[in-house]
Amino acid sequence: MSADDESFHPLGKEWESELETMLDDTEYDSDLGMEMAQDAMRVTKGELSEAEFHEKYHEDVMDEFGVDDRPTEEAYEAAQQEAKGTVGRMLDAFDGDGDQSRRETMKKMGVGAAVGLSAWGASAAPDASFGSTQEGDAADDDNDGLQWGMTIDLERCDGCLSCVSACSEENQLDQGVNWMYVLRHAEDGQTADDLGNHPAGGYENMLVRPCQHCTDAPCEKVCPTTARHTRDEDGLVLTDYDVCIGCRYCQVACPYGVNYFQWDEPDVAYEDIPSESDVLPDDLDPEDAVYSEYDDMGDRWVDGRAPRGVMSKCTMCPSHQDGRRGDEMVGMTACESACPPGAIQFGNVNDSASDPEKYASNPSRGRTLERLSLPSADEVEEELEDADGDDLEAVLDAVSFDGMGDDLVDNEHGLGILIALEITGEHMGEMGESEGTANLADYEQQVLDILEVVEDHGLDLGSQEVLADLRLADAPEEEEAEDENGDEDENGDEDEAEAEDDFEGPDEDDAQRLIEMFAGTAPSSFKLLEDFGTNPNIHYLGNEPGPNAEQVEGPVAYDSLELTDNRKDVLDDSTVTGGLY
Repeated sequence: MSADDESFHPLGKEWESELETMLDDTEYDSDLGMEMAQDAMRVTKGELSEAEFHEKYHEDVMDEFGVDDRPTEEAYEAAQQEAKGTVGRMLDAFDGDGDQSRRETMKKMGVGAAVGLSAWGASAAPDASFGSTQEGDAADDDNDGLQWGMTIDLERCDGCLSCVSACSEENQLDQGVNWMYVLRHAEDGQTADDLGNHPAGGYENMLVRPCQHCTDAPCEKVCPTTARHTRDEDGLVLTDYDVCIGCRYCQVACPYGVNYFQWDEPDVAYEDIPSESDVLPDDLDPEDAVYSEYDDMGDRWVDGRAPRGVMSKCTMCPSHQDGRRGDEMVGMTACESACPPGAIQFGNVNDSASDPEKYASNPSRGRTLERLSLPSADEVEEELEDADGDDLEAVLDAVSFDGMGDDLVDNEHGLGILIALEITGEHMGEMGESEGTANLADYEQQVLDILEVVEDHGLDLGSQEVLADLRLADAPEEEEAEDENGDEDENGDEDEAEAEDDFEGPDEDDAQRLIEMFAGTAPSSFKLLEDFGTNPNIHYLGNEPGPNAEQVEGPVAYDSLELTDNRKDVLDDSTVTGGLY
């Protein structure tokens, strides 16, 4: 590829040149890898069809690898007619092309279960019990709507790198292999000194970058063995370590720069990885779960760090999502669990009741739920024990609602926020159907429990007078009814009752304003390279990096946590033209 050619890669010409040099170090055709990557990105943009892409490179892939397990043009057409969806489903009816099976090809290349590149020598095979190359069963129709993904609130990110550390520990990653990556960026003319704290609780101009688990992933399209694949049951884009031959074509085709190649034997030997019995619930048989060497529903080894000579990236913890770590871990990832400010929300992005969708639909409300430090319902019950429960002032005197957050100035504000959360909650206290754990739903249930205790003690939280005092409704009219002679109207009480009957309830706009007084207004939102056609499943809230943004020093240095900021080493302390992705 000529140096004068315009760059096809979103990360720019410098990054593209690095990738081409990287491919030159492998035993495979670097020109083919670069050309396939460029056309895979054309497919995501709609400039080239899937069938045309397969047909264009079929002979070249066969010549280079002796096998082409990518679905044929006929398979694509049949899948479209049957509305089967992703490549994974097509593979159920397609066994690849060529005189050899994929497994035979793996053995011929000296990879198979022991994947390695000839330039780096052969590697020892992992225990054969940890995975095979058998294709999984067709996806269960009940899970057709499931798509795991995230909402990440960049304005809540404080750059602590807890997510990076948790991911590394969960997967026993080598130094410099950061499946989760956190960086800070400065726009044109800015320096790190120009950036400060963000009112939402984090720092300005942060970017948290796991794999985007794209619905239309270019990395999957260029894989000759379908080691890189999308699971139909949940949309995760994963790598079958047993099948990957380390050609690194996926690394070139990825527009986000999230792939890693395992050059050497992993830093932590397999026999030294903590056993499942140390991390699993007592009622889950350790033999039913595998920690790093993972045998998933289709007998594909897709979780944990990779063996030598194989590609790896963020997996979104399939061992959690498949229930192998206990039902309560379904719908959770290591990075989300470790995030102190709750900036990461993981769940089914196709379910409006899931954490990421609740948060994205009303970020101010999501931030409020994450920031509140709520008393327990039992504590509220105890504080109200001797209070006049039907009187608002008595309730506010008895219960310290002003201790729920740094920004609450009085008890009315605190109790009002709890009611406002209920008013604005479309799926209050509900979890997504696919989730075993949901942080926001738990916080919402705490709110409901507190409000129930307050109402049980006699305070009518639906009355206009109480809601008006809490800034959630207009005050009722207090004019005294009089007859024509100026005397009190005997029907005054009836008129007042009718006015109460006419009250339509709390004002949702007032409730939203009260929440925004506490947590701020909703930030801008974006998806990385959304116009590129990859359909990423990470939704960001905050400032999107501009085309000339540069990486600057973050709040916490990687080496202070015994982590390696390898990206900065590769990119010479700054990003390349085209952005930070």
